[in-house]
Amino acid sequence: MKIYFNKKNKLNTIVFILLGLAVLSSCKKYLDVVPNELVTEDKVWGNINNANGALANLYSGLPTAISPNGEALDEITAATDESFHHWGAGFPSLKYNDGAWNTVDNPFGNWTEQYQKIRKANLFLENIDQVPIPGDQATYYATRIPHYKAEARFLRAMFYFELLKRYGGVPIITKSYSVADAEELKTVARNSVDEVVSFIVSECEDVAPMLLTVHPDAELGRVNKGAALALAAKTLLYAASPLFNGNPTYASIKNKDGKALFSSAYDKEKWKKAADAAKKVLDYYNNVALPRAYGNDDINSYAAIFNTREWTETILAFTLPKNKVLDLSLNAFGGPFGGWGQYSPLQELVDSYEMKNGFPINHPGSGYQKDGVWSEWFWGGDGTNAWVYLDNISNRFKNRDPRFYATISFHNSKWAAVRTSQTPIRLAYWGSNNGVSQAWPKSGGTYTVSGYNVRKWLDPKVDPTNWWTSPDAQRNYPIFRLAEFYLAYAEALNEYYGGPNAEAFTAINKVRARVNMPALPVAGVAGDNTQVGFRNRVQNEKRIEFAFEGHRFWDVRRWLIAETVDNGPVHGLNARPTTAELTATGLDPQSQAAGLAAFYKETVIQTRVFVKRHYLMPIPQREIDVNKELVQNFGW
Repeated sequence: MKIYFNKKNKLNTIVFILLGLAVLSSCKKYLDVVPNELVTEDKVWGNINNANGALANLYSGLPTAISPNGEALDEITAATDESFHHWGAGFPSLKYNDGAWNTVDNPFGNWTEQYQKIRKANLFLENIDQVPIPGDQATYYATRIPHYKAEARFLRAMFYFELLKRYGGVPIITKSYSVADAEELKTVARNSVDEVVSFIVSECEDVAPMLLTVHPDAELGRVNKGAALALAAKTLLYAASPLFNGNPTYASIKNKDGKALFSSAYDKEKWKKAADAAKKVLDYYNNVALPRAYGNDDINSYAAIFNTREWTETILAFTLPKNKVLDLSLNAFGGPFGGWGQYSPLQELVDSYEMKNGFPINHPGSGYQKDGVWSEWFWGGDGTNAWVYLDNISNRFKNRDPRFYATISFHNSKWAAVRTSQTPIRLAYWGSNNGVSQAWPKSGGTYTVSGYNVRKWLDPKVDPTNWWTSPDAQRNYPIFRLAEFYLAYAEALNEYYGGPNAEAFTAINKVRARVNMPALPVAGVAGDNTQVGFRNRVQNEKRIEFAFEGHRFWDVRRWLIAETVDNGPVHGLNARPTTAELTATGLDPQSQAAGLAAFYKETVIQTRVFVKRHYLMPIPQREIDVNKELVQNFGW
């Protein structure tokens, strides 16, 4: 691992300068010293307010699937079978989907950034006890500083988890190295996966009793005991999963001294540890039902988690700033709706939503139909807790899991921002465009190419066409929320016992109950009672419950299913018909009827590449060039 002092980064905040010293430079300029006029350590560690700022800066490094400024969905979403980034070339997800990333070009790698943050945490832990405290604040800080140290250790463990899920075993660094330690740093080898897992879990277990159980309102978003339990549980779930538990692909990855970095022997007991850890989280929160913001509205009770500052289910949140940019960034409707949407949801995600009767759409008993349309009054269907009339909706969108309507906008669905005019969202192409359809590229941006749009995260109070007077959205990104650990518990029990037991069904049904989906097992679905069938249910429940939250990219890797789901063609509806396709309908090619006749045909959006080496990311080549003790991951 390299640690750099780069004098080119002249940042404005002195805390960030001091704690961000590990910034990459060229390999030839291995260690540079920050100019003294920029910062000195005593300016930070000589003042408790600056030290508080150092801790706040650590929090800015928490992972989020929305940009920290709250203005865009993370690009990683479009490197999954959830969506496609339709803006064109130059975006990281396109590189991933083409299989065109490597040891020197890995946009989602984050190796350097995570070790920068780890060094900041180490500096904080090494110095906070020596910070002078004014006499009138001594009593307050006597109790607070132990909490601060526990928070910093948790955050450091979180940064290691981010490295674990990308690389497997990585060097565990628990002190801040200086210029004098340059040669030592060139000999730091990788720790094994089991060692990294043990470190993260032990840190969480150690600090949990020292953390507050509840923070005052002014400190919402800080680490609490529940977050420590959650990180330990999530880490153990990853350790038990097929990627790391008995995966023979990595058996030959060893340090120069012969130390194996991955265990190739399957250990069923890792599932028991994961189940026990998830149960600790659930017990800590008294196994409560997931909250419903609107008692009679399944759709918006789920949606409210993502368009409000939700703190009931959320265990740890990244508090996003107030603005309405994300709403415009996701809003790809055009016409009267505004926005410059980036992401086109894929048919694969749409098809994963069950019917309201609990049957997958491909089950003979589901009642799913592709042909025909329906019209009816629909409760909560436009993002408000009220009735809305939906007209001429394809039968393929009828009677689906309520989370579908909260997550995806489809042709002729409606949205609250223009509710008074009841304007439908038109995602099929027809005519010469002229504002009739919200599907075709226009001046000022491009719109969805799949016939679907992201609805999740949109705040119904935000009117994208009224920037100046429309209220700003106030939302959190839930780093951990309780639903994740009900599903983790169900998954781990199923794998440990070789099939679902009563507790596993109870756990997954807690998540389904929030939206009034039928409890599992569903009569008529024989596989629900088998290990494989229940595994499929859990994986699908995780997929739809956490769509567009940044989980899918990692889940398909730890489950070792990415070679199937992220490899080959992905689909959408035909929102970009050719002139020949429109003419072939026998209708006026400029007519709405022709556009709709061509629209409901599933079309290949992109053909993707995922091969076995992509399950783990490569150690950056520049790191291996400097530190000869680092060994590379499989296939790179």
